[in-house]
Amino acid sequence: MNRILAAWNNADEAAACDAMMACCGAERWAAGMVALRPVTNATELSEMADRLWSTMEEPDWLEAFACHPRIGEREPGDSEKRSAAWSRQEQSGAGSAGEAVLAELAEGNKKYEERFGFTYIVCATGKSAEEMLRMMKRRLTATREAELREAAEEQRQIMHIRLGKWLTE
Repeated sequence: MNRILAAWNNADEAAACDAMMACCGAERWAAGMVALRPVTNATELSEMADRLWSTMEEPDWLEAFACHPRIGEREPGDSEKRSAAWSRQEQSGAGSAGEAVLAELAEGNKKYEERFGFTYIVCATGKSAEEMLRMMKRRLTATREAELREAAEEQRQIMHIRLGKWLTE
């Protein structure tokens, strides 16, 4: 068994929940993950994460979205060290963007939040700032319901990337 997973299985509830909150900021999801311990391997963890995520609802999604810095911001607003570091890694494609693209992202973030009422969520790993901007522009034309579901799927992908990072710390 993975040493991180073994330690998590034996951790107290608060510490185990903190580890899951760094992977996905929805408290109900994190508590559900902790309640399902012990977990024997990464595949089981991944399947469990998806099963629980599929039971989440809009308040849970919005709570998770709120834990993410805006795409393209130079300084993430996330106060939790592990999650903030992961956000910087995930958004590294935006780090090399020119000022014009960053300005468009900032303006797009504002329009997005005004239109939908939550932070623009995209699984940024491996994407350039320009690609994320194109995706944002396309998604700005969606209905709120459709966008909420797309953002929840992006969050699910981020959650899996973070679970993988957590298991290899």
